[in-house]
Order: sequence, then C-alpha cells, then structure tokens
Amino acid sequence: MNPTGKPVQLKPNYKILSILAVIALVIFLFTQVIPLTASETLEVDQTNVISQEKAIASADAFKNNLPLTPEMISRLKSPAVSYHTDSELSGYVAKEKLSKQYSKQLEKIAPYDIFRVHYKAGGYLSSVDIDVHMNTGKVVAFLIKSDSDTPMDTSNPLSPKPTSANEGNMTLTQKVKQARPVLKTMGYDPDALELQTNGGPGLDYVMRDGGKLGEAQLHLKFTFEEGELRSFQPELTPPASYTSYIEKQTTLAYWLTFAGYGLFTLVLGVLAIVFASLKRKHTSFKRGIILSLIYCAVSVISVVNMWPYFEASFGGEGYGVFMTLFLVALQLILNVMMAVLLYFSLVGGDGLWRERGMNMWPRSREIGYGKYVLHSAAVGYLFAIILLGVQSIIYLFLENALGIFSSSDDSSSPYNMAIPALLPLLAWMAGIGEEGVYRLFGIGMLKKLLRNTFVASAITSIIWALGHTLYPIYPVYARPVELLIIGLLFSLVFLRYGFIAVVFAHVMFDTILMSFSLMTLGGAGNIALGIFYIIMPAIIAYLIYLFTRNKGMDNAYPPYTPSQQTGMPVYAPTGQPGIGQPPHSYYNPGAPAHHHGEGLPNDPGRFQRYQEPQAPAAPVQPPAPQDSYRDQQPVHPSEPVGQPTHTGEHEAPRAADQQPVDRSESQPVNLHKPETNRTVEPGSSANPASPDTAGQPDDSVTDHPHPPIRKDDEDTSK
Repeated sequence: MNPTGKPVQLKPNYKILSILAVIALVIFLFTQVIPLTASETLEVDQTNVISQEKAIASADAFKNNLPLTPEMISRLKSPAVSYHTDSELSGYVAKEKLSKQYSKQLEKIAPYDIFRVHYKAGGYLSSVDIDVHMNTGKVVAFLIKSDSDTPMDTSNPLSPKPTSANEGNMTLTQKVKQARPVLKTMGYDPDALELQTNGGPGLDYVMRDGGKLGEAQLHLKFTFEEGELRSFQPELTPPASYTSYIEKQTTLAYWLTFAGYGLFTLVLGVLAIVFASLKRKHTSFKRGIILSLIYCAVSVISVVNMWPYFEASFGGEGYGVFMTLFLVALQLILNVMMAVLLYFSLVGGDGLWRERGMNMWPRSREIGYGKYVLHSAAVGYLFAIILLGVQSIIYLFLENALGIFSSSDDSSSPYNMAIPALLPLLAWMAGIGEEGVYRLFGIGMLKKLLRNTFVASAITSIIWALGHTLYPIYPVYARPVELLIIGLLFSLVFLRYGFIAVVFAHVMFDTILMSFSLMTLGGAGNIALGIFYIIMPAIIAYLIYLFTRNKGMDNAYPPYTPSQQTGMPVYAPTGQPGIGQPPHSYYNPGAPAHHHGEGLPNDPGRFQRYQEPQAPAAPVQPPAPQDSYRDQQPVHPSEPVGQPTHTGEHEAPRAADQQPVDRSESQPVNLHKPETNRTVEPGSSANPASPDTAGQPDDSVTDHPHPPIRKDDEDTSK
C-alpha cells in the first residue's frame, strides 16, 4: 500500500485477477443463474412473472365472483399490489428437497409466492384482498374484511383471516352450501375433497389424492362471519417439528443480529468518536462528510421506498397507519445514527492509518489520484466477480455437507417498493457504510490494540457477519460462516489495494445481485436499468478521473519530479533549474498560492513540511596548532598550495617545526543554515592568538568560508 507523503499508485496483477474472475463467473452462472442448475438455497425461480397490471386485471375479473352484493362490489376501489410469500413453506420445500414434486403437483393451486391485490371499500366493508398466482395470473385465495371487532388470526403470514368467532350460529350444512360454488369457481371438484370439520368454526377440506408434500398436508379452508362466507385459503402447512425449529432459529438470529449490528457496532461507534478526536492531527474532519451524506441520503430514500411493504404488512387505515408511520420514523432515526457513526469511523480510520504512515484512503489532490481511482474500480469489478464465485462454492459446500437451506423473503423484494428501479442504490449504502465502519476503522483500531492484522480482520468480519443472520438461511450459523470468509476476502482487498478499491468491490458485489433481481421483474426498461447499474461504478470512476487535476505522476499539479536516488526526492530552490519542484504532498506555507495550486489545506501538519533547500556551506579546515604569529598568517598567493587530503580539501603549507594536523576527528558542518562570517576581535575568547586559547582549535573560526588574512601578508601587499 502507498506510504503517506508519496504519489499514490496501484499496480495490480490484472492477468491473474482476470483469470480468477473468468473462472468465478462460470461457477456463478452455472450454479446460481442458469435455472437448470440453480441451487435450492436460492428463492424459487421467478421467470415469466406476470406484471402487476395483469394481476390487477385478474383480480378485477374475479371480484364479481365474490360472495358480495353488487352494491358492495361497486365500492371496491384503489387497487394496490404487493408481493407476499409463505417463508415457512418455501423453507420446508427447500430443506426436504421437494422442489420438483411441489412444482408438478401443488404449486399451481397452493403457491407460496403470490401477488396480493388490495381493494379499499366503504360502509360495512373495510377492504378486500385477492391473491393472484405470480406466473399463471389465476386467483388462488381471497379475504373479505369488515369493520366489525372480529379478532384476526395471524398464524398464517400469507393470508390473515377472521377466526370465525362470530359466524352467526351457522350450521355445517349452511357453510357447505356456501363453500361448494366457491370451490368450483377456484377449480376444485368438491366430490374429490374430504371434509375435516366436525362442528368447529369454519370449514376444512383435504384432497383425497395428491394433497401431500412430504409430511405437509394441503388444506382448503373457509371462514365465515355473520352468516356470510368471508375467506378462502389453500394452506400447505409444514409439520409442527419444522415450525418449532424455525421459531427457535429465528429467535437465535434476532439475538445474533442484536449483538452484531446493535452491541458491537455501537461499541465501534463510540471508539470511532474517541479515535477521531485523538488522531485529528493526522487527518481532517472534512474527510468523511461527503460519503456520510451519500450514505444518509440513500438510506432515507430506501426507507421511504419501502412504504408499500409497511402499508401492506400493517394496513393503510387506523392502527395500521400508526404502525407504518412509527416503523418508518424509527428506521429513519436508526439510519441517521448509522450515518453519524460512519462519519466518525471515516475520520478515525483515516487518522489511524496515516499515523502509521500508510495512505489507505488517498485525497483527491494527491499525485496520481485519478489513475488510482480507475485502477481501484477495475480491481473492484474483478474481485466482485471473484467473490460471487466464492460465494457460490460456499453455498454448494454448505448445502451438500451441512444441509443448509434458505426460504423466500418479501421484506426486501423490489415488488414491494414504490420505485423498484431504486433497489440497486442500496449497494452503495452497504459498500460505503460497512467498509468504512468495519474495514477502514475497525481493522485499523483493532490492529493498533492487538498488534495482529489477521486477528483484527477476523474480529471485524465476525461482527459484520453477525449483523446479517436475519437473512432466511438455516441453520443461522451458516450465514456468519459464509460472510466470515467473504469478509476476510474484503479485508484482503482493503489491505492490499486500499479503501477505494474495497468500496468498489463491495458495491459491485451487491449491485450485480440486486440488478439481477431488478431484471427478473421483466420489461426492457428494468433490464436496461439493471445493466446501467452494473456499469455505473465505472462511469463514476471515470468522471472522478476526468475532473481531477492529478490524474497521474506524468501530469501532476504541481509538477512532480521523482527522486534521483533512494530516499527523499531532491528539489532545487529558485535559481537552480533542472532539479524540479516540490511534490504535492510537501507543503510550504510561505510559498505563493500559485506555487502549489489553489485549495490546499490550511493545516500543514497533515503534510510533511517542505523546507526550501539551502546551499551547503563551504568546506571548513580545522585550525592548525599555532606556535607563532607567523603560523597564524594566510598563505600568500605566490606560495605553493598544499596537496588535497583524503577529504578533498587543500591543506595549507606549514612550518618546518609544525606538527601535522590530526584530521581523524572531523568538525561538524552545518549544511542547512550557514551563518554569516564573524570577525574575531583581538583579545576575545574567540581570538586564536589569545594566551588562553593558543595552540587549541577554536570552533568559532569554522564559520569562516575562507582562512583569515595574516598581517605580514597585508604589509607585503602594501
């Protein structure tokens, strides 16, 4: 990595990285993308999904078949579509390897992925929900809600329904009479069904043939209220043992997420504030503002974009509106707090690394910054593809060796967003936020405390991984194991190529996955947007290169001249051309503004201070022992000059009785700031002829660039 005070440059081995990226891309395509070989740890393939407009059209055509009067049907208005999934059923199908059987036998009549068309109503009716198959467009279930105080049964997250506590003393025969026409409308043969209800609330039918999937039994359930049929729902319920297992795993996931994203991340945030203050002389509090604002803006947009999901989950009227507003406000507060934590992490992390002399996050005005960003983006793209291949291998290993499985999730689906096209923007929030907190600051801080880079990288990767355990992958330890490996690879990218490269790698890793989700929505516009999001980091990197002054060392501003020898570069003061100008990272406060460029920081402590070089002082001869007044006189121009010594200095001739001068101990020479010549006053302590100092070397004469003039030579010249 680049040291501080030197031009920044990045020289990755593109040949090796490209070969690894090609291999990883092939693995990713054949294990996660191509449907024929898709891993069962992924959600059910959603190709050929109907549009939301078509789902509304199917619901509009079906609502006339609802057990409602024409006057009630006319009140249904403002249809809104949301995506819902039965996570338990999808997980059970994946765990027991029943995907093929489920697709052939029961998926068409009991899908776990549906579009729910929600109608608002007025008067006695509150709302009507009609569930539409996402591939066939067929209506599979419905729910009629009234304004009564009927309690709701939320045991089935796919379709909450009344508990039938107020059936109005309906007899079993009356219930069956109302249910049979609905069964025929939904495509079932009532004679092929077996009634399971014996006087309890509602009706429960099972299929005599073909209604089982493993230990799960298909049930066709009806509910009634005040003598009227209110809901129909096909339920393929997993066995109780599986449901209990998922509940325990989900509880554990909540605690692990609290530890990772809650406790440990909060500790990192407090330490970030402390270290940002302690290391402020090595960095600037202006550094993290832009990235923190980008993170905050994207996070706010993402929360507001999920409004349809909150509204569909908690309702759009009465108590549901209050819960929706409360959750949105809470999420916004948490995101703003995370943005503040990120800001101090960026400042503190930058200061920690620069204190060690390592430039992990170069400034835009440093020499070579433009090309450095381009190379960082290229490294990010290659490592993103490599990480996708690594993730695919991890999934395959964990699935076959440990039996992990995943279930579907509707909480982050683009179908439940106000503007699905904004989904890939979340990749920038994750890349900037997580790399700033866990890599730039986390590794830097723990490395300082523990003196071990690998341990620091492992600890921060574990904390980062624990924050992702709520993803529906079981057992829950599988996700931390996977992300520990991915986190260590992100740490490698950070330590080898710097903060900018690892941000690009993380952003591209998430962008590719999110863009594929966007493309599965169908339509040329979504496909074009997905491609645009994938190339957007490259566009941003090129714009940074285009508009930065210091694109590279060859066109740096101010001009940069590399060192003529190992060590610090040599620069010439004014009047000595041919040696060069000081580099950008050396800052001379006294120089004119145009000498270094405009906009340089006002705090020179953040740079190595540049001193104008001074001409070295002339070689100085140590004084010879002085036995007589004649010995103190200078050599006359007519006298022969002594031979040069081993130091390159000329030795003046000496008297016959004068001892050779001992030059084994050289006198110190001030090469930085030579003083002006001083005149030796007769009789002073600096006078070599004074009785107290006769015959001893005097330090004061070393300031003279030339030997003193002897008095007898003055007389001769006269």
